[in-house]
Amino acid sequence: MQIYRVGGSVRDELMGVTAGDRDWVVVGASPEDMLAAGYTPVGRDFPVFLHPDTHEEYALARTERKTAPGYRGFVFHADAHVTLEQDLQRRDLTINAIARADDGRLIDPCGGCADIEARVLRHVSPAFAEDPVRILRLARFAARFPAFAVAPETLDLMRAMVRDGEADALVAERVWQELSRGLMAGRPSRMIAVLRDCGALAVVLPEVDALFGVPQPAKYHPEIDTGLHLLQCLDWAAGHGATLAARYALLVHDLGKGSTPREEWPRHIGHEQRGAKLAVAVSERLRVPVECADIGRLVAQEHTNIHRAGELRPDTMVRLLERIDVMRKPARLEDILLACEADHRSRPGFDASGYAQADIVRAAAVAVRGVDAGAIARGLAEKGRVDGPAIAREVSAARVAAVARRSSGEGPARQG
Repeated sequence: MQIYRVGGSVRDELMGVTAGDRDWVVVGASPEDMLAAGYTPVGRDFPVFLHPDTHEEYALARTERKTAPGYRGFVFHADAHVTLEQDLQRRDLTINAIARADDGRLIDPCGGCADIEARVLRHVSPAFAEDPVRILRLARFAARFPAFAVAPETLDLMRAMVRDGEADALVAERVWQELSRGLMAGRPSRMIAVLRDCGALAVVLPEVDALFGVPQPAKYHPEIDTGLHLLQCLDWAAGHGATLAARYALLVHDLGKGSTPREEWPRHIGHEQRGAKLAVAVSERLRVPVECADIGRLVAQEHTNIHRAGELRPDTMVRLLERIDVMRKPARLEDILLACEADHRSRPGFDASGYAQADIVRAAAVAVRGVDAGAIARGLAEKGRVDGPAIAREVSAARVAAVARRSSGEGPARQG
C-alpha cells in the first residue's frame, strides 16, 4: 500500500497559497485492506474512506469509463492494480494532477508544475470532454487564479463540448455548487467571461448572457455595455468582502435590461420589475438557497429606488423598507445596501463619490424599527379599535412620522 497526497492541496502548496482540505490516493490496496486498517467507507460511486484519526478522505486509485451523457454517466474501476499515474490521468486539469509522496517527491506525469509556472489552465487529456461539470470547474478556477490563462486547446475543447450538447446535461445542483464557489473567488468576473467565451454561459445562464452587447446611457454608465457593468460590479463586491447573497444579487440585478426592446435602447424603463421576475426564475431553476434568492429578487426590484434614497418622501421610504421587511429580517439590509453600493461605485469615475444613499436608508430603517407596533395595537385596543387594517394604518403612519423626524434632523443622529 502506498499513499500519496494529491490535488488541490499539492497545487496550492506549490503556488504558495493557503491550502484547503487535503485529499489522498491509495495505491496497491483493496477495500478489504482499508477496512482492515480501520478506515470508514463513505464513497457511493467508488471506494472512498475516512482516516480513523484525521477523518481526511482517502480514495483508492481508480480509472473511469464514459457510459452515458452527462456527468453521472461513468463507470469507475478501482483495485490494487491501478497505478498512481493512471489515477492522475483521469483528473481534469494538469495543475490538479500532481501528487506528493510521503518522502516529499513530486509525481507529475501531466506537466502540472510547468503549467503552474506558466500560469496556464490546461486539460489533462481528451477525457476532459466527458464531464461537463469540468467546464464550470475550470471557469471557477479562472476566478480563483485570475493570473492564469486558459490554454487555447482547452478552450477549443470546451467550445466543442458546448456544441455537442454536453453542457445541456448539467443539473441545477452542480451548476449552483460551482457558480457559488466562483462568485466567492477573488475575481468572479473571470468565471463569467470564461463561460461566455466557450458558449456555456448561454446554456446555464442565458439571462446573464443576454446582457452583453446591450447598451446603457453613457451619462450614468461610462462603460455602456450592461454585461461589462455586471463584471465590474462582481469584482468590486469581491474586493469589498461581499457575502455570497450580495454577489448573487449583483449577478441577477440587471437581468431586466436583457429583455428591453432594441428600439428603446439605451434606456431601460421598467427593467426593475422585469428583472425581479427573471431573478426569481433563475433562482428557481438553479435551486438557489432561499436567502440568496430573496436578496437577489429584492436588489433587482429595488436598486433604483435605493439609488434615489435622498429623493424619497418618508411614506415612500417606509413602503420600500416594508417590502424589504427590515422589521422581521433586519440583517438582510446590509447585503442589499452593499449590492446597491457596488452597482453605483463600480462604474468608472463613480467610486470616489461614495454612497450616501446607504446611510440614508440605514437611518430610516433605525427609525422604522424604533416604532413599537405592539404599543400602538394596545393603545387602539383600549379605545375599542381592534381591527387589523386600523392597526396597520396607525403603525404605518407612526413609521412615516419617525422617518420624517429622522430625515429633518430630529431624534437620534443618523447611523453611519
